[in-house]
Amino acid sequence: MNQKQEQITFIGAGAIGTALGNILAAKQEYRVVLHSIDDEVVHAITFNHLNPTYFPSIHLHPDLKATTNNQIIRDSAILFLAIPSVIIIEYLESIRSFIPEEAILVNLAKGFGAEHKTICTCLQERFSNPVCTMKGPSFAREIITLMPAGFTLGYAEEKHKEVFRQLFDQTSIYLDYTPDITGVEVLSILKNIYAIVLGIVDAQFNSPNLRFLILTKAFREMRRILIHFGGLEETLFNYCGYGDFTLTALNDLSRNRTLGLLIGKGFFTEHVSHELVLEGKTAVNIFYEELSKKMTVGNHFPIVAELYKIFNDRYNISSFVDSILSLKE
Repeated sequence: MNQKQEQITFIGAGAIGTALGNILAAKQEYRVVLHSIDDEVVHAITFNHLNPTYFPSIHLHPDLKATTNNQIIRDSAILFLAIPSVIIIEYLESIRSFIPEEAILVNLAKGFGAEHKTICTCLQERFSNPVCTMKGPSFAREIITLMPAGFTLGYAEEKHKEVFRQLFDQTSIYLDYTPDITGVEVLSILKNIYAIVLGIVDAQFNSPNLRFLILTKAFREMRRILIHFGGLEETLFNYCGYGDFTLTALNDLSRNRTLGLLIGKGFFTEHVSHELVLEGKTAVNIFYEELSKKMTVGNHFPIVAELYKIFNDRYNISSFVDSILSLKE
């Protein structure tokens, strides 16, 4: 990439977009722009070098710019998609005329797109652009402070490995690579489901033995679902697999683990569900519905089946762990 000639655009000026954009802006080899619909955030980033919503005390690199102007998208070599998964496809459709045909679309969001399909599948069906996905154990609040973080790049074209290797070279971001885009996408959704499980377990028992017993059961079930949906087993051992799963399942900064803790303590309500923006709850229902079209879910994926009961039936949460332990694998 030629110095200062290529533009990297982040659709979204939230936590992850700001954190990664700030890292790339500091390299001073690219023009890095955050595209947002929020005028106040755009002004704060461009003129005050702060994102007051997510990082009010972190001074951003002065070369990191932000805008609400759709025209800026036309100059993008790479478009990182850093907005909530539920609106990505609809929003990109609304700005389709501004997206260069050759721009690489990189999905950072973790969740389903339209019609219970992964976001990358939706992108590949609706846009002619090359599509990649980038997922890993990566809390934005650590990325912004330059703590090392790992991401898996899922790519469709071999040449994109070198593009992103150069992009993040000499930064605090470490990449591994796989052509298994489906696997990367599926794992990024599954980890939210099983983070809820570990939260429930830890809310009820302070037992390392039990925690890692359930963790192992969950990891095995993730493997079976991954393969069922067309992902590769080996992708489990990329940053997007084991790394992202254990970060989400065992760290109290995780929203879905927090949901599990609330459920396990008996504090779960619909209000709490809404406030936590529960990717995990939505994912449970979608996976259950898709799997049930072909099989009895409880016979093949019993942990997902138990979680589905929690969210959709009257359920005695005190029996959850015993139920999981008694299930055949």
